[in-house]
Amino acid sequence: MGHGFSTLFYKEVLRFWKVASQTVAAPVLTSLLYLLIFSHVLEGHVRIHGIAYTAFLIPGLVMMSVLQNAFANSSSSLIQSKVTGNIVFVLLPPISYFEFFLAYVLASVVRGIVVGAGVLLATFWFAPLGFAEPAWILAFALMGGAILGSLGVIAGIWADKFDQLAAFQNFLIMPLTFLSGVFYSIKSLPPFWQELSRWNPVFYMIDGFRHGFFGVSDASPWLSLAVVGGCLVLLTVFTLNLLKRGYKLRA
Repeated sequence: MGHGFSTLFYKEVLRFWKVASQTVAAPVLTSLLYLLIFSHVLEGHVRIHGIAYTAFLIPGLVMMSVLQNAFANSSSSLIQSKVTGNIVFVLLPPISYFEFFLAYVLASVVRGIVVGAGVLLATFWFAPLGFAEPAWILAFALMGGAILGSLGVIAGIWADKFDQLAAFQNFLIMPLTFLSGVFYSIKSLPPFWQELSRWNPVFYMIDGFRHGFFGVSDASPWLSLAVVGGCLVLLTVFTLNLLKRGYKLRA
């Protein structure tokens, strides 16, 4: 990797860190509000896999924050650069399309992990959490952040204006994350909705991540790892192909 990659990566990390009150603190506060509302209503009434509802909810909120903020980082950066016209200053230097991809995705993973860690620290004292298998926690957080970071690159390349990017987020990213078992176990759903949930790749990210805390899950963590790993490979190949072709980036 050359200086171009390290400079672009540093730029992308610095871009979100300089406005941390918006990019880090605000998502942490949002997740804390979700926890306060749902735990107040359901704590004492619901146990999932023998786990108190608040404890069950916290890993889901942490992973949801990782995913949503990883997507937001790469997608917002690219659309801002395209709308303002300064994308040319990123494309002109001799940076390979792989370095371009890696810089945006790794910066997205960094933001997702920072926000996720903030959510975990803010909510940790609400309920005791175990760390049954920490390797699963780390693996799914990193791969999930990379997948949503790649989706953010795709959305940022495809969108020509903020409205299109908002549509991508509202009609794809939000439903996939909210309907992935963040707030519930899919085993509590009717059979049809259980099967439908199993076609949602974000379910496997959330479920595998939660398995790392409690050692129990709705699906085998190895199955979740295979699904998430396969999605990451496919999205990486697809995104690199878009960048190699210069789709909507180079005239």
